[in-house]
Amino acid sequence: MKFVATLVLHALLLALPVAAAELPKITLTIGMHKVTAEVATTPDERARGLMQRFSLQPDHGMLFVFERAEPLAFWMKNTFIPLSIAFIGSDGKIINVEDMQPQTETTHWSKGPARYALEMKKGWFAEKGIGPGAVVQGLPPAR
Repeated sequence: MKFVATLVLHALLLALPVAAAELPKITLTIGMHKVTAEVATTPDERARGLMQRFSLQPDHGMLFVFERAEPLAFWMKNTFIPLSIAFIGSDGKIINVEDMQPQTETTHWSKGPARYALEMKKGWFAEKGIGPGAVVQGLPPAR
């Protein structure tokens, strides 16, 4: 019985990365830096975001795509990875970057209408010298 329970547990653990890998990935370019981003376009995908994850690979993140530019707000409930978020306008320019603490309900707002939001490991944008006005290339159109 213990052997079966162990097999079931391993199967569940192996299924977790598969569920996370279901989102399509794209390569974005910001200056001379490349980012591999999972793309969340539906309301359910955007609501789930990076919740329940415990790590991100280097230079990997999640891009949230919205139908139109509008004020955006994000929080970190059920998110275990410290993140930085760049709010991006329809023109591909970063509006602002905010650092976010894990498992908090503090709201982080865009400082203007944003059509995209890119989450990366906390400090990634600062380490690369990327801030407001930087252009993100390779952004997909909204669905």
